[in-house]
Amino acid sequence: MNMNNEQNTEEARRIYWSTQMANAYRFMSQMLEYPVEECGESLVFLPEVVKAEGLSVEFSQEKHTGTHERLFYLRRKLVEDFIAVSRELNARGWILKVEDGYRSKAMQKGLTLQESLFDKILQKVIWETREKRPNPKLMYQRLSALIATCPKVGTHMSGSAIDISVLKRTDLSEIDRGGSYLELSELTPMASPFISDTATCNRTEITEIMYRHGFVAYPYEFWHYSKGDSYAEFLTKSDKPARYGPVDFDLENGSITPISNAEKPFLSLGDIEQNIESALKRINC
Repeated sequence: MNMNNEQNTEEARRIYWSTQMANAYRFMSQMLEYPVEECGESLVFLPEVVKAEGLSVEFSQEKHTGTHERLFYLRRKLVEDFIAVSRELNARGWILKVEDGYRSKAMQKGLTLQESLFDKILQKVIWETREKRPNPKLMYQRLSALIATCPKVGTHMSGSAIDISVLKRTDLSEIDRGGSYLELSELTPMASPFISDTATCNRTEITEIMYRHGFVAYPYEFWHYSKGDSYAEFLTKSDKPARYGPVDFDLENGSITPISNAEKPFLSLGDIEQNIESALKRINC
């Protein structure tokens, strides 16, 4: 009886993961078509804002893909909302931890090739399909759902998104959300039924605080919030074009330039196939 229950739970998790990831890929396909009217707004360095406002906010110290310094920038008109979120969380006894902000093309492409992430997603797809060598097209779809595979759908590249964790102000321990940042499993979607009631309540409360200040949750990752981009406008059914699209950002002079050919994927199916072969050797499959 216990074994049957375990099998049923495992199958339920597998079905949920597969369904949610398919939905996420459809969402990304819709974002490819969503209209963008780039407003040209500048980017602001968040750590300086936090210091000036006297807020308790943490920023990830880990390098992006182990190579790049993280770029904790956000569009200028979103900074006031960011401050309001941080202040409300502080009043609640919590601290916002910004895990990621703006990403350059090199940073975003680097994520699609980062071995630890690729291997983890590949192992999950092997678990999902029960196949030792997953189809490259399916692997591309799962990567697209969890790591944007072209600039047009990568709202971090728009300077309009932040990935967050939330900490207790007393001891900086992490608030239970059913997993930590970059959890890549059936626990990842915001509405996952496989997390505790406490974690569900925390996700809900954090999302409500973010939403009060205009930041909209990406439904398929419990850490990603954005405003003014294609995700947010689509999810709120605003019928407005996104005012923030993917841009190149010059750190030297602060200028931004809309990215051309933003729909072009970072990786081809051939690239995916080669990476699968390399990953299978690393994980001994």
